[in-house]
Amino acid sequence: MEHIRVGIVEDNATISESLVSSIGMVPGMSLAFVAGSVEESIEIISAPFFEGVDVILQDIGLPGMNGIQGLPIIKSKLPDVDIIMLTTYDETDKIFSALCNGARSYISKKTSLKVIMESIFTVYRGGAYMSPSIARKLVEHLGAKKVKSINDQLTERQMQIVKGISEGLSYKMLGKRFGISLDTVRSHIKKIYKILEINSKIELVNIYNKSK
Repeated sequence: MEHIRVGIVEDNATISESLVSSIGMVPGMSLAFVAGSVEESIEIISAPFFEGVDVILQDIGLPGMNGIQGLPIIKSKLPDVDIIMLTTYDETDKIFSALCNGARSYISKKTSLKVIMESIFTVYRGGAYMSPSIARKLVEHLGAKKVKSINDQLTERQMQIVKGISEGLSYKMLGKRFGISLDTVRSHIKKIYKILEINSKIELVNIYNKSK
């Protein structure tokens, strides 16, 4: 049977108490520690008698070191721990920064306690959870970034090929239009996919059409 040891790093007493209470009522979960700051959590996990933690729920707006700054430090001490950011911040820069620094999931504090508990199981089992509103922000941001920068990222020849693909030309027809070999066409398209971080013609055409 699963037994998940959960740590909480949260300076809001009301939220912290609600999380502690919920963890105590979920079979298969136990409270590993509660800390009001990153510094306090590092002190706890560094103690020789510390028994370990599997998942940490961590706020960003903490006194002293913020939650994002604390991520690499905690991960350096506990490489296998999964950290869920539980916060009121939904700015894309903070979301990206948290995920790039080792957070496994990013959840809004508006999320119900039931869903937060479910997310702990999801993360512990190797998955990841993102609040729907935050996931949508990420998708919109990434989409906007691709649309905005396509002309800046691709060469003139690559843009010509993208335009040809949007017109429905085959690789052979593209080669004939631009006087290049089939292998050269394939090479250009492979580079375009890599630059734009996409995997299909449909994605490519959508990005091109939106960038007009």
